[in-house]
Amino acid sequence: MADLNVKINNLHLKNPVMTASGTFGYGLEFADFVPLNEIGGIIVKGTTLKAREGNDYPRMVETPQGMLNCVGLQNKGVDYFIEHIYPEIKDIDTNMIVNVSGNSPESYAETAEKLDALDGIPAIEVNISCPNVKEGGMSFGVTCSGASSIVKAVRQHYHKTMIVKLSPNVTDIASIARACEDEGADSVSLINTLMGMAIDIEHRRPKLSIRTGGLSGPAVKPVAVRMVNDVAKAVKIPVIGLGGISTAEDAIEFLMAGATAIQIGTANFLDPQVTIKVRDGINEWLDSHGCKSIYEIINCLS
Repeated sequence: MADLNVKINNLHLKNPVMTASGTFGYGLEFADFVPLNEIGGIIVKGTTLKAREGNDYPRMVETPQGMLNCVGLQNKGVDYFIEHIYPEIKDIDTNMIVNVSGNSPESYAETAEKLDALDGIPAIEVNISCPNVKEGGMSFGVTCSGASSIVKAVRQHYHKTMIVKLSPNVTDIASIARACEDEGADSVSLINTLMGMAIDIEHRRPKLSIRTGGLSGPAVKPVAVRMVNDVAKAVKIPVIGLGGISTAEDAIEFLMAGATAIQIGTANFLDPQVTIKVRDGINEWLDSHGCKSIYEIINCLS
């Protein structure tokens, strides 16, 4: 077997396959289908400082080669997570990572500070695709200044590995990645969902309750691979790639484009065992091509 171990700053992953936030619950929901300890890292659903109800239904729509969602970060807040969820997941033998969202630099920082005290949570993923209320609802992640403000605030209160999840709904994602790196991000993950819309032509109205939602699934993969390659050439910190991965071949594309690790999201809804199948497929490909280590193909494009 090839060596599949990778490192994201001080975070050691036994293999480069992770789960994407919002598609794998808290991990426990998948325990009957897949050995959680064999996944490189599990990123649990988005967590905010206070409880959120999320958006009204309908908030998920199937599309060709993908899906739209506008769930709206429904969760019971970080204190509930610490009291009720953390005790159930802290001893799972893999990297349990919390996705952090907010509506101000202060709320991000306060949530991160609470998680910093948890020994069983070695890293967080900071979602900067959330609306900046002070800027009229514009996502923090669409400007360098907005992204910097969040990363800077979190870095002052969080001392373990910080991954920043980037929005693809921008003109120059590489410059935003560099801004995050400059403020102390240990890694960036990309891409988050692309904004999209679907219309019910019989009733002449949007299919989603808030009109638009995030597009994920195989349809976004070529965009994601290109953006991962752009960012990998622009920063020195590790890049985590995601967007439409459902096979080992998909994952290998991202690794060759410059990702050190990958996340699987929407495919978990179709096959709860997809993470292990992708891990095994990567290993088989490396063996068949005479590679001893995963690092032989990471960022290997000529």
